[in-house]
Amino acid sequence: MTDYDVIILGSGPGGYLAAERLAAKKLKVALVEKDDVGGTCLNIGCIPTKTLLNSAKLYAHLRDASSFGIETEGVHINWRQVMAWKEEVSKRLRRSLELTLKKAGVEIIRGVGKLTDGHSITVFPVNVESDALQPSLYQAQTSQSSDYQSPDSQSSNSAFMIRGQKIIIATGSSPIIPPIRGIKDNPAVLDSTGLLSIGEIPSSLCIIGGGVIGIEFASLFSAFGSSVTVIEMMDEIVPVMDSQMAVELRKALKNVTFMLGTKVTELEGKKVLFENKNGEKGSTEADIILLSVGRKANIEDWGAQESGLEIKNRAIATDDRMRTTLPGVWAIGDVTGKSQLAHAAYRMAEVAVSDILASQNSERSNQIFVPETVPWALYSLPEAAGAGLTEQDARARGYDTHVIRMPYNVSGRFVAENGFSAPGSIKIIIEKSSERLLGIHLLGAYASEQIWGAALALERRLPLSAFRNMVFPHPTVSEVIREAAWSANPLSGTHIH
Repeated sequence: MTDYDVIILGSGPGGYLAAERLAAKKLKVALVEKDDVGGTCLNIGCIPTKTLLNSAKLYAHLRDASSFGIETEGVHINWRQVMAWKEEVSKRLRRSLELTLKKAGVEIIRGVGKLTDGHSITVFPVNVESDALQPSLYQAQTSQSSDYQSPDSQSSNSAFMIRGQKIIIATGSSPIIPPIRGIKDNPAVLDSTGLLSIGEIPSSLCIIGGGVIGIEFASLFSAFGSSVTVIEMMDEIVPVMDSQMAVELRKALKNVTFMLGTKVTELEGKKVLFENKNGEKGSTEADIILLSVGRKANIEDWGAQESGLEIKNRAIATDDRMRTTLPGVWAIGDVTGKSQLAHAAYRMAEVAVSDILASQNSERSNQIFVPETVPWALYSLPEAAGAGLTEQDARARGYDTHVIRMPYNVSGRFVAENGFSAPGSIKIIIEKSSERLLGIHLLGAYASEQIWGAALALERRLPLSAFRNMVFPHPTVSEVIREAAWSANPLSGTHIH
């Protein structure tokens, strides 16, 4: 049996960051992974999706380039090359990550890990064809979960046990499959992983679920020319968004039909049957049906319940330092149910690492994970992002609020690059008496690159005046934040053109 200072189960964003940080402190670290290093985000989630979205954005810009004096007659989509580039990006980043981890001294163990107790993990080896050290090639990557077998179905003769003084659980999440009649064995039905591997652009796409993943795919494929229908049970898309901004986003998405307050009742091949909240029934047909109703924490098949870990709300229960109820065991990322954002997993990893290092000296870290200050970003066309409370949440909590709104077209750079009619706006929610920032929400180009500053201001509990006194480079779209802050002041004037 091999002993380690720390064993990490899962190599997604939280897992690999924790491994690298701990190894940098000269700890002996093992990273157990059954698939490709990098997890869902790098291989079948964030990165490949954003790569395709960028191709869609380029195509949309070229298609509309005549407004900016550029003639692009004959522009067309080479879907095979689009997909090849998507695979190449993930492959190169995966290779770089694996090399970085090995250079740091992290031991990567290929297999399915099962937690035996607070210090032991049984590993069931799997055969993963890693391309981490292979030449870069334009070819499809299909290794995710292809050789997976549950521990119970594998030969116990090949299994081995490893021990760690500390263990970090980072097993991630997986798509929820709703109990809709007609889903099983339906070739027209795909999850997000399957949609990232299709051989051609569908002429029509029906998306069940209007959350972040569903809206990103709706935006992507509508930009490529697909006719897209989004069916959402809730009254509005993307629950994390401010409702006013969500309405603006829906209006900005072209070639997308939204059916809100509507439940899918059955699938008949490519036909989707539904019923709205008024009891009205109908149907629609599409070449592909995407299931995008959320993700669930991966708490099965690795010994969560058997080892005595507390399960709460179908996720691993942790405190704000990411400690579980089992001494010596931490949990980070999607499996905790606290957030399903890659950068949230990064932060959880940093908090857990800090606590582990402090525990070596019988101390306790002062770093904690605060979900409310984690920003979110939606990489649609246009982008959306936010941090803190929405207007409706702030009022529900009893705050006496003041709301500031401003269009992006006050920015000369935004207009120059996107046109006068491009959608874009900022919304700031403050506490009226103190001017303390409660929430900031952005819609428009570059929103994902601007929101970090808002998140920092919220975490530091800064007042609106912090943005008034900040120097922004000119001309930038981010100046809209400063101008919106000044608009709440009698001396304000919109002048950033």
